[in-house]
Amino acid sequence: MPTLLDIVTANYGDKEVGLIEEVVPFVPEIAVIPSRTIKGLNFKTVVRVALPTVAFRNANEGTAVTKSRYENRLVECFIMNPHWEADKAVADAYEDGAAAYIAMEAIGMTKAAFITLGSQFYYGAGSGGDAKGHPGLLQAYDSTNMVVDAGGTTASTGSSVWAVCYGPQAVTWVFGNNGEVAVSDAVEQRIPDPNDATKVLTAYCQHMLCRPGLQVSSVYSVARIKKLTADANCGLDDDKLSDLLSKFPVGFKPNAFFMSRRSLKQLQQSRTATNATGAPAPIPTEAFNIPIQVTDSILDTEALTL
Repeated sequence: MPTLLDIVTANYGDKEVGLIEEVVPFVPEIAVIPSRTIKGLNFKTVVRVALPTVAFRNANEGTAVTKSRYENRLVECFIMNPHWEADKAVADAYEDGAAAYIAMEAIGMTKAAFITLGSQFYYGAGSGGDAKGHPGLLQAYDSTNMVVDAGGTTASTGSSVWAVCYGPQAVTWVFGNNGEVAVSDAVEQRIPDPNDATKVLTAYCQHMLCRPGLQVSSVYSVARIKKLTADANCGLDDDKLSDLLSKFPVGFKPNAFFMSRRSLKQLQQSRTATNATGAPAPIPTEAFNIPIQVTDSILDTEALTL
C-alpha cells in the first residue's frame, strides 16, 4: 500500500511533495504506516473481534454451529488546518529573501502538524492527544487481551511500546476528501497586531489542510506494553517484548515495534554484551527480527491509568 508521501506525490505538486519529504523522517508513524484515501469523510468497516470455535466430533454426532464475531466501526476523518502568519517587513528583510523565509515557515508548520498527527496515532482523543481529532490506538486496541503490564508504579512516568501490524486488513491511515493534503500559496493580508487588536500590519499568510483518520481493521493487529517506567524491573527488555509477541494469534506478525528513546535505551542496557572487548551492546534496531521504530510521539510521562 502507498504511504502518505506516495499519495501526495500522485495527487499534488512539487510544493507539497517537497514539504512532506522534508518532514516524514521525523515522524515514523507517517513514514512507514500505509495510507489510503476515501472520497468522503467517513465509512464503516467490519472488524473481527473473535474467531469461531472449531472442534472434532465423534461418528454419528453433530457439532455446534459457530462463526466469527464482528462489529461495525465508524472510521472518521477530522479536519487538520494549521496556518501561520509572518510580518511582511520581517520576511522581506530575511537575508535569503522572502521566498526562503516563507518556505522555512511552511516546513515548520508541516512538521508541527505531522508531529501532532504522530501523537494522535497513539493517544487519539484522550490524554496526550487532541480531543477534536480522530481516535488512536488507545481507543482501538483490545486492552484486555492484547496488553502486557510492565508494572511501573511511579505516577506520570509511564510509557508504552506498541507492536503494530499494518496494511489493508490491519492498521492504515485514512485521508478524506480524496486524500487532500494541500498547502496554500502564501498571500499578503492585513492582520490585527497580536499585541494590540486596535492596530494592523501586513503579513504573509499560509495554511495547510488535510483530513486524517485511522483505521484499525482487526483487534489482532495491535498490542501494547503499558506502565513502562524507570522503576526497578519495570523498563523494557526482551522478555517483555517476547510476552508482547505471545499476544498475537498465529498468522499475525507485527511489522514494527514503536517505542520512545527512553524505552530503546532500557532495551539496549538490558542486553548483555558478548563481544571480546566487553563493550556495551549496540543500540537495537530490531527485536525478534521485527524492526524497531523510535519515535518522540510516545510519551515518557503517560499516566499509569492509560
